[in-house]
Amino acid sequence: MPAPGEETARSAPSSGSSENSDILDMKDEEGWEDAEPDEEETQFISLLDDEVFMDIHAMLNHCKQKYKFDFLEIRQRLALDFYGSVKLVNFIRSQVHSGNKVSQNISQQDFDDEKYLKPVLEDDALLFSLDDLPDVMEDEQRPNGKEASIDSGELVSRVSELEGELRRIQLQFDNYRASVSETLDDRWNEKGMPGTSGAVRIEKEERDDDSHYFSSYSYNDIHETMLKDSVRTDAYRDFIYNHKLLFAGKTILDVGCGTGILSMFCAKAGAARIIAVDNSGIIDKARENIFNNGFADKITCLRGKIEEVTLPVDKVDIIVSEWMGYCLLYEAMLDSVIWARDKYLKPDGLMVPSHMNMWVAPVADPDYISDHIAFWRDVYGFDMKAMQAGIHEDAQVLNMPAATVCADPFPFLQLSLHTTTVKDLSFKQKWEGKLKSDIDALDGFIIWFDSFFMPSRDDLVPQNAKAEEWAKTGKIGIAFTTGPGGRETHWKQGVMLIDNTKVAPIGRKEGEHLAGEVEYAVPEDNSRALTVGMKWQFDGNQEVSQSWKMR
Repeated sequence: MPAPGEETARSAPSSGSSENSDILDMKDEEGWEDAEPDEEETQFISLLDDEVFMDIHAMLNHCKQKYKFDFLEIRQRLALDFYGSVKLVNFIRSQVHSGNKVSQNISQQDFDDEKYLKPVLEDDALLFSLDDLPDVMEDEQRPNGKEASIDSGELVSRVSELEGELRRIQLQFDNYRASVSETLDDRWNEKGMPGTSGAVRIEKEERDDDSHYFSSYSYNDIHETMLKDSVRTDAYRDFIYNHKLLFAGKTILDVGCGTGILSMFCAKAGAARIIAVDNSGIIDKARENIFNNGFADKITCLRGKIEEVTLPVDKVDIIVSEWMGYCLLYEAMLDSVIWARDKYLKPDGLMVPSHMNMWVAPVADPDYISDHIAFWRDVYGFDMKAMQAGIHEDAQVLNMPAATVCADPFPFLQLSLHTTTVKDLSFKQKWEGKLKSDIDALDGFIIWFDSFFMPSRDDLVPQNAKAEEWAKTGKIGIAFTTGPGGRETHWKQGVMLIDNTKVAPIGRKEGEHLAGEVEYAVPEDNSRALTVGMKWQFDGNQEVSQSWKMR
């Protein structure tokens, strides 16, 4: 689902693009320029939706008129001081981001926890401007025991006075942030102390496979890597921009939106509404990216798991998602995309991308074995074979030279995203191949996938279709490969090295036939991990098996 490194639209088509991408040159197209403001202005994001205002009072009035939610009334009723107001703001934002409705009847107990001192929205202008609001009056100041209304003229007259207090407010907020940081550090240290009740609570927590997964997508580096993968990003852009008629006026769901790049592609192609969902902290930066590029009126950002958030629509026309992991299914994000499809996609709706073809091939790479495996047997004259422990147990992620593929690749499985079920994602599939040349040893296997973007759910993609040949043959849609026959992608290939250290490998001749079975399974101890099993056998030889973990 997981940022900086924002890329500019390229005029050249992506690898596998089958259509002219002159349409992508937006420099001369009227109405497609990205306007940049001459100067920065304070921007207040609404408490209850993604509307943005230049004035705090306009924002609060919007919440009051549209949602009957009076922030000032709650603040006055509960007699909140600065820190209480900070907690109230962060409580409201956390509830909205989780898809929960916020009631006017909030009580102080609802947000009494000190965790609400931590800002939900980075650089939240509302928190900086709380002292711009009318003072909370004591009971004796209110006529008849009721809160007094403040004339709008009085608010205007206070502007000059409040401007003079800006420096004091900023200093107060800096102190508040330092206090939050200190509080969180203290709590973390308390939980980590042996013998404390906090430590006991941690030991009793149930296993959580998702926390690390989602937190890993909160940082910039991984998003920069994905955005700079031009094979990947260009393919999505090319399909969306080259098929504007499919997106124009439609409602789109972006599952695992990350920085918001796919949502913005859809908005720029004319989509009427996009709901962008992500459960990592990157959603806050996505919201800013979307606002800064002028799409806040079209794109709604929701933080949470797609299975748990409440969408503002019943059905969508298109689901777009970049869910693919190493060896395609590592990290198990496709499960969530399938869930979203079954719940939200219209019967005639479109999945983008639409098809995945999976490939396996045996490899022989004596240079890699010498440099990274045998290397440990003689390091400056010392035997360090202990360093080889586990080296054959984990799948590697490498970009293998095409010359190392020693037999024709075999297409062992196709996933059609319109019909695939979660049960289809754990499987055993047969494969076979014939050696293309003599080899000294069979060193392992590689697995990769090809992605296809088809403009209609009725379009068929042959299971043996190769993405690198798709555009050359004039096929419709867009396709790209992560295999050794195409441009390198951040997925590279999954490499399963055979453990040849126990029994000396046997040389093989060109034309020898081998067959086997590949298995994908989810380990019991981690639902986001993947175990790849392989059985293989040369004609007339004993069957061999091995498994590798991807974690």
